Amino acid sequence: MHSFLYFCRKLFVMHLIIDSGSTKMEWILLDGKTVKNRFTTEGFNPNYSDIQCLENVTLSVEACHGASLRDEIQSIHYYGTGCGTEKNCQLIKEVLQRHFPQAEITVTHDLMAACHAVLGHEKGIACILGTGSNSCVYDGERIIERAVSLGYLVGDEGSGMHIGREVVRAYFYGFMPEDLRQQFADAFHLEQKDFIQQLYHNEQPSKYLASFAKFAGEHQDNPFIHNLVVHCFDEFIKAFVLRFGDCKSLKISFIGSVAFHFQDILNECIKSHDLTMGEVMTSPAAGLVRYYSE
Repeated sequence: MHSFLYFCRKLFVMHLIIDSGSTKMEWILLDGKTVKNRFTTEGFNPNYSDIQCLENVTLSVEACHGASLRDEIQSIHYYGTGCGTEKNCQLIKEVLQRHFPQAEITVTHDLMAACHAVLGHEKGIACILGTGSNSCVYDGERIIERAVSLGYLVGDEGSGMHIGREVVRAYFYGFMPEDLRQQFADAFHLEQKDFIQQLYHNEQPSKYLASFAKFAGEHQDNPFIHNLVVHCFDEFIKAFVLRFGDCKSLKISFIGSVAFHFQDILNECIKSHDLTMGEVMTSPAAGLVRYYSE
């Protein structure tokens, strides 16, 4: 009887799942096992943006979807980049609690979103390869070991920022083959002084650098770009995967647009290190819906 009541409560709980990256934030309203609503807003990272930005985004969501959204939601699961500290988690929780006072709210980092999405309740290594990069070992319930993540100025190997940075360096340094260099010039019309101005006066420089990774994605069959991306992924694997002692016995699963759009090259690099590729998702949304519907 108790298990049946638990099943009924879980089935009819209205969940709001929020997956927040630096670039965009995905909101999913889950009614039992049915996605009732789904929409995207601008992203938020508490390490780089003022908390008022999240307040403004939440206000815009309320304005679009009304008080009914606020009254129906019983449980909020916020997964966010920049949520590695208790202080940042608490700031985000306070904003959400003001707008959804009836809801039970949990705030955690994007690595846990990756674990829940691609691993569910299975043990494995979950990796993020988007604008930034990260990884961890997950035992099916908890993260038991995490990589050292140093951010875009020092780390983020294999990320969109890393690939974009290498592409733009190759362009300005003259390492890029001339035919490819001309295509880059036609696509971006980028002068060195304008690039430096944009980079060093941009509120989100990692996002700006990552914008050049799209060019690599469009030309990944080109041998020069292919080798450039292989180099970036090898750096990621050395820093974020091989550090784990049992990496050879676990599947390596990935979340992120970079992992998804470069997955053939990524799979090649994983195999070259005698590792086993797991699931690859462009975003954790579908996996999180599956996780909370089980």
